[in-house]
Order: sequence, then structure tokens, then C-alpha cells
Amino acid sequence: MIYPSVDKILNTIDSKYILIHAVSQRSKQIIENGYLQKKQNEYVCKKEIGRALEEIEAGLVKVIRK
Repeated sequence: MIYPSVDKILNTIDSKYILIHAVSQRSKQIIENGYLQKKQNEYVCKKEIGRALEEIEAGLVKVIRK
């Protein structure tokens, strides 16, 4: 199961499609740059997608709709 729960994040982001797009963009940034918003040992997930979800849940990544 994915941590954090997608249902929790959908309380702040109203669309699953926008959430998926934001997570994919942020995980690509993590892979390319290696830059993390939190310290390495503060993440529960070890993979980039999970880390992107954690950052969005914590409010470290803002999702802006056009």
C-alpha cells in the first residue's frame, strides 16, 4: 500500500488526475536533480514517487492549476 494515502491528499487537491501529474513531475525532478525537500532519514518511502507524495502531503510542494 502506498504511504501516504491518496485519499488524505485528495482533501487538499480536488482531482486525482492533477495529483498524479504533480507526483510524476516531482518524482522526475527528484530523479534528475537529487534534491529533496526534507532530510533523507525523515522519509518513510524509499522510492521517488512515495517521497513526492510525502512532500505534497506535508505541503512542501504547491500544486498550481492553470
